[in-house]
Amino acid sequence: MLGAKIRQLRKEKGMSLGELAERADCAKSYLSDIERGVRDNPSIQFLEKIGTVLHVPTEFFIDKTYTTAQALADQVAPEMVEIVKELDLGWLQLTKQAAESGLTQEQFKEFIEYAVWKSKQTAGV
Repeated sequence: MLGAKIRQLRKEKGMSLGELAERADCAKSYLSDIERGVRDNPSIQFLEKIGTVLHVPTEFFIDKTYTTAQALADQVAPEMVEIVKELDLGWLQLTKQAAESGLTQEQFKEFIEYAVWKSKQTAGV
């Protein structure tokens, strides 16, 4: 399961196995073993490196509720597939967590507006 998630996300990002291994500073053979399920217990440091390159939080690999854009697209209407594939999964998961915590859309919008305002105040704009 873990290896399949890495492979799917790597392919969605248009990266070769070698490119991901090089950018994450890990052995291509080790990454290949993980993707194929030959090895199934990588270190947290390995997952952090891979996550950084693929732009997903480390939790993506550990938490079963995190999914790839393609897996999510497979669950939605055909006309939504391209939109879903372009979503940043970190932002999507954050939005999901906000909703699950009980925040309304209006409260979430207010928080964003406050964060933007605060950022401008800090920057002296």
